[in-house]
Amino acid sequence: MNRSFDPVAGKDARILILGSFPGVASLEKQQYYGHGRNQFWPLLAQLLDVPLPDDYDRRLAMLLAYRIALWDVLFSCQRQGSLDARIRDPKPNDLEGFLRKYQDIGHVFLNGASAEKLFERFFGHLTIARTRLPSTSPAHAVSLSKKRDAWQAVLQPLSPRSRE
Repeated sequence: MNRSFDPVAGKDARILILGSFPGVASLEKQQYYGHGRNQFWPLLAQLLDVPLPDDYDRRLAMLLAYRIALWDVLFSCQRQGSLDARIRDPKPNDLEGFLRKYQDIGHVFLNGASAEKLFERFFGHLTIARTRLPSTSPAHAVSLSKKRDAWQAVLQPLSPRSRE
């Protein structure tokens, strides 16, 4: 049974990006979106119009500066490989407790169809605004420009601390 990572969130987080569950490369590195071909980090840096940090801690700091929280729908599951279609025995994270703690979060963005499906299964009753975005996974064959166009929605509820 694999276990997900702790959430990344600042006390003033405005949005939450939820993945489904970390893939093998991410679990090995103990980093969100740790696969070298996953487009999450380059895409977010482009959208935020900042240089892509090489260092993982600086990548997390980039998210916090823009009031972005990051987590996964699942706390644990059984899965061989990284494909979400192989997820078995899923156990959700305590998203309701998380949203009570971070009350400024007003929108959840779901990184791909699997994250959306799992979110709806476990948290479909929540009234928080949510948007499914194209997966940043290298297995999701959509061009980076189409992903970038869809992911623009993330910017609407954001403003960096430095611009206040």
